[in-house]
Amino acid sequence: MKLVFKARRVITPEGERPACVGVEDGRIVAVDDRLTGDRVIELTDDSVLLPGLVDTHVHVNDPGRSEWEGFETATRAAAAGGVTTLVDMPLNSLPPTVDVASLDVKRKTAEGRVHIDVGFWGGAIPGNRADLRGLHDAGVFGFKCFLLHSGVDEFPPLSAPELEEDLRELQSYGAMMIVHAEDSDSIEHAPAPHGAKYDDFLHSRPRGAENMAIARVIELARWTGARVHILHLSSSDALPMIASARRDGVALTVETCPHYLSFTAEEILDGATQFKCCPPIREAENRELLWRGLADGVIDYVVSDHSPCTAELKRFDSGDFGEAWGGIASLQLGLPAVWTQARHRGFTLSDVVRWMAERPATQVGLARKGRIEVGYDADFCVFAPDESFQVDATKLQHRNKVSAYHGRTLDGVVRSTWLRGAEVTGERPAGRLLSRGE
Repeated sequence: MKLVFKARRVITPEGERPACVGVEDGRIVAVDDRLTGDRVIELTDDSVLLPGLVDTHVHVNDPGRSEWEGFETATRAAAAGGVTTLVDMPLNSLPPTVDVASLDVKRKTAEGRVHIDVGFWGGAIPGNRADLRGLHDAGVFGFKCFLLHSGVDEFPPLSAPELEEDLRELQSYGAMMIVHAEDSDSIEHAPAPHGAKYDDFLHSRPRGAENMAIARVIELARWTGARVHILHLSSSDALPMIASARRDGVALTVETCPHYLSFTAEEILDGATQFKCCPPIREAENRELLWRGLADGVIDYVVSDHSPCTAELKRFDSGDFGEAWGGIASLQLGLPAVWTQARHRGFTLSDVVRWMAERPATQVGLARKGRIEVGYDADFCVFAPDESFQVDATKLQHRNKVSAYHGRTLDGVVRSTWLRGAEVTGERPAGRLLSRGE
């Protein structure tokens, strides 16, 4: 072998075991008890070899809003957090990725600037149904839509009839729709968000808005036979109907995010707009039910929904939740954030790898990502699960040094990240741009 990783603890699809992992030409060619190689990297006993994480929900915002984030900074932050593959969302960049021409702009912007592998979602908005097949054929991983205002005017929401027609279109060639599921009518009738009290903001995005939207998406998926995915689930109320739809054979998957599994509404201080996101962080009881949904398999996986902005847009000057941008930047911290909570609830690193590498890769069709298995890309995260650190937002790699995790102590340190058998140092971008099926 040209390169061999030797570790007492390796997370494989069959579970944790001691193993040697052989690498040739960027691929895993052997996983065995004993291997020899030209170069042998022997991990210390306090480190675990994980597959590189796969984060399918990242807002890079480049081009157009690159002062919020960018391909270089986002992928450097991802690598620092053990993420070796991300899929970029179609909105918050200018132009949004809603036709092949805008996808070409996005690819040209990213080319030669990514430190990890990057794929792209397409967008479904009113009036672009004729562009969806072209984007699909150009290799996007699926299509994102909103059911209410997205936060940016250039990416408007779909009405229920438009969503149904788009689902019929996507079903005809097997494409997937991923949905920001909050009901616009419910939110319009809720109290308007204003002021510094988090509780007031929470009441402006009620659980019922999520529940109604998810119910609608389920029925439309049932009628059309299309594949649908619910983004960033925060309302535990929706778990029973999700489980019921699955039993009925609806092609439905669901994700949640580290911040919903880590924080609680009760602990968010007035004016702490770094915690604002949509849908919102809810109560402690709700958090525990989301963890139960993961344990039961009703929630399929965990991704960041990394949605950064400039510090000014968080409105720390006023602390007004109604005016602040909604989004939590956590691309670098997802693994330790989830592990910190998971280990205290009796979960293992094998569970975390299933939620943060294996299942997201499988869901979007990344056939060579997310596993330490022969034939897969040699993408690894060397992780020290028993080492702790205190988050210092000024030392994070993403562009704007704002983090809801600032000052929080997390368990687990990423010691190194490897992409196709080469260590990612953040100095020379060596990532590739991916298309669906790679």
